[in-house]
Amino acid sequence: MALKRSLVPQSVYRRQLASRLKELREASGLTLAEVAERIEVNQGSLSRIENGDRGTTPLLVKALMDCYGIDDPAVRADVLDLVRADKEQRKPWWRKYSTVLTPTQYDGYLALEAGAVSLSSYQPMLVPGLLQTEDYARAVISRMRMDLTPQQVEALVKVRIERQSSRLDGDQPAKLWAILDEAVVRRTVGSESVMRDQLNKLLTASEQPNVTVQLLPFSLGAHPGLYGPFVILTFTDPTPDLVWLENPRNSVYLETADDVDHYNEVYDHLRACALGPSETRTRIAQISKELRS
Repeated sequence: MALKRSLVPQSVYRRQLASRLKELREASGLTLAEVAERIEVNQGSLSRIENGDRGTTPLLVKALMDCYGIDDPAVRADVLDLVRADKEQRKPWWRKYSTVLTPTQYDGYLALEAGAVSLSSYQPMLVPGLLQTEDYARAVISRMRMDLTPQQVEALVKVRIERQSSRLDGDQPAKLWAILDEAVVRRTVGSESVMRDQLNKLLTASEQPNVTVQLLPFSLGAHPGLYGPFVILTFTDPTPDLVWLENPRNSVYLETADDVDHYNEVYDHLRACALGPSETRTRIAQISKELRS
């Protein structure tokens, strides 16, 4: 199993750019050594650009396309758009929270989530961050991260709430499919009042056209999801899907086809075993009423 650790992974656009530049070079019949000699650029730098390990500039990319004989204005514009998009994604909205995000190793995931078109989330213990209320998020973060100051906790709460509007609302919202173990909605986090509000948010969110929520009932017993939470992130072609695994110290992402296929199989199994969306809403509503008694 290939684990790739990185605080800030390659942006989605950089990976697309790397793939496109390599494709254009190979179509031209040139080797990296030949290109490096023709445009007088270090071969190692070109290799890192094609691997997505470093960004580049519009000036260098124009020189590369000239070298490859790319005259089509549409092709040139598309490639340059990827260069600019990668640069912008390296300065995203969450950078204003960098002082708290960097030590929590959270911004790596945000960079990936920002470019995903759909997210398949499995959570055995907690409501996914994209569906949390502010009070629920505050209770979770403050109790799980006792090393953080109150100010850092509040900053992470704000990030979590901004994520929701950034990814689930707007003209091109991401699709979210969330499978939750019944323990998620049975565990009282914060207080009964906080939990009631959280359950109501789940009910409201599940009615959005781009959000699906399913519950794995206790009656299911053991299942493949007991290994822990994960998120499958899907991107537009040609960027491959990947899996994000969050750990207290070193979160990782898996990107080999075998790893992604394995988690897709697990997710399909969980989806088939879970209550349907309508049954899930009924069960959550029942649990919410129990909190009122």
